[in-house]
Amino acid sequence: MTTIIKNSVLTAEIKNFGAELISLKTNLNKEYIWEGNLEFWGKHSPILFPIVGTLKDNSFHHNGMEYHLSRHGFARDMEFELINASDNSATFSIQSSDETLKVYPFEFELQLIYTLDKNNLFIAYKVINKGKSTMPFAIGAHPAFALPNQFENYAIAFEKEEKLEYYLLEDDLISNNTKQLEVHNKQIPLTYELFKNDALIFKTLQSDSLTILENENPILRVHFKDFPSLGIWTKMNAPFLCIEPWFGYSDTNENSGNLLEKEAIQILESNEIFNSNFSIEIL
Repeated sequence: MTTIIKNSVLTAEIKNFGAELISLKTNLNKEYIWEGNLEFWGKHSPILFPIVGTLKDNSFHHNGMEYHLSRHGFARDMEFELINASDNSATFSIQSSDETLKVYPFEFELQLIYTLDKNNLFIAYKVINKGKSTMPFAIGAHPAFALPNQFENYAIAFEKEEKLEYYLLEDDLISNNTKQLEVHNKQIPLTYELFKNDALIFKTLQSDSLTILENENPILRVHFKDFPSLGIWTKMNAPFLCIEPWFGYSDTNENSGNLLEKEAIQILESNEIFNSNFSIEIL
């Protein structure tokens, strides 16, 4: 089942399964979201919750118990309930259950709110701690943008001057090894060679937005103010690019296994609410 929202400029389609954005088109029928071809990657824009990336040994401990969570958590593989809808907005929700409590012992509600405004799609996250104890979590976006022409025709431009140091993954965990990207006029030309060691992971950035350019013309901008971290990823020869604003990232090899001590983890006290949003602007 899918839900469609639209305005005079854009139409967005969201799967209720995973509350995943699967299409964002202009009124001229130009598609901006990756089609999900299984030859490369079968997702479009999954939600990463209650972890981002990979836990060491895919596990953590809490109150003397060990729990197992797979990469990027379980929200992307759950059926969301559509709890509110209008022509240009839709709100989806999941809540903790007996099944989620087996792998993540915290009571929560997660809402995703999609709203179209002119040439922008706003995607808001609302996390509610419905339990009586402190709740650690991470949350992140993973939208894949379709790049149908030759990959080298595209570039990314950062909003601000950056010292672009990124962390390398080793066995899906964050290593202590870093590399630095050369930036000219705040821009980086796209090549598949950039991603030969998997995603580019930036723990911190000065910029609040990132623009995709095609033949030097800006076509799309992702705004992620307040998101502290960012991943950029594609697969070899795949015609898409993921721009991923995150609150959190994979474990390091030094991680203790205690989620409350995990680097970049978010903490919610009982009955507290976490709100954040990012947006996709079509240029």
